[in-house]
Amino acid sequence: MPQKRTTMRSSKGTKLYAVRNADGTFKDIQTYKRAHAADLRRTSKGEAAAKAKTTVSKARKAAKKAAGEAVAAVEGMYEKARKAVKRAVKKAVAKEVAVKKAVAKKVAAGKAAVKKAVAKKPVAKKAVAKKAVAKKAVAKKAVARKAAAKKVVVRRPAAKKAAKKA
Repeated sequence: MPQKRTTMRSSKGTKLYAVRNADGTFKDIQTYKRAHAADLRRTSKGEAAAKAKTTVSKARKAAKKAAGEAVAAVEGMYEKARKAVKRAVKKAVAKEVAVKKAVAKKVAAGKAAVKKAVAKKPVAKKAVAKKAVAKKAVAKKAVARKAAAKKVVVRRPAAKKAAKKA
């Protein structure tokens, strides 16, 4: 417990603080100016407790603020990621649609080509038939040549034998 001080004035009029013993005699006498400065330099237990309390409350406030900022940052990152995924899905869908359109075009072009070919089919049949007839004629000629060649081959040995006999 702080010691009780008595205030008094010196013969010159300076204010003094006097601390007394239990028996009432003066234990310490200081000028008000020096005692007051010493008091200001020291912090009392009450002041220290109050300061600690305010420090804790400030720390709590700072922690809450940091947590709130962290939550906001995470929410912001989540939102950015969600938007990026949405954009990627949109692009993929757009590419898929473009590919489907291109495939549809190719299919349509193929169908048109088939229709043209079918429309020209009688002409194509005639051309194929002519080619087949020509091939048959060529094959007949080749068979005839081979047969003629065999006959010639058969004749030659006989001619050679006749030549040998003579």
